[in-house]
Amino acid sequence: MSIRENVQAVIDGTMRGEILETFEKYYAEDVVMSENGVEDRVGKDENRKFEEMFVGNVEFHAASVGRVAVDGDQAAVEWVFEMTPKGGERITQRQVAFQTWKDGKVVREVFYYNKG
Repeated sequence: MSIRENVQAVIDGTMRGEILETFEKYYAEDVVMSENGVEDRVGKDENRKFEEMFVGNVEFHAASVGRVAVDGDQAAVEWVFEMTPKGGERITQRQVAFQTWKDGKVVREVFYYNKG
């Protein structure tokens, strides 16, 4: 599959609510991920724990995708999530996921969003 097709498969899996399954299939063992480019999480095991914690601590209501850009091995996906964190109030989070792909897997992903 092309990078564009893989990016679409990640979008489709996320939209179906299969976040953890999609992570397992499309993320490399040595993936590096971060929020707003701060404090890299290195390796699939560490990032899996973060993803499990995130998914387990929010109730998702809706998700949508805006623009998607693919250039070589780089991709950017604009997301909007409607969710309620456990013990919190419903929020709308807008973010861009910037990805680097290699051999059909995400090797780096940074989520950019405004926390406020």
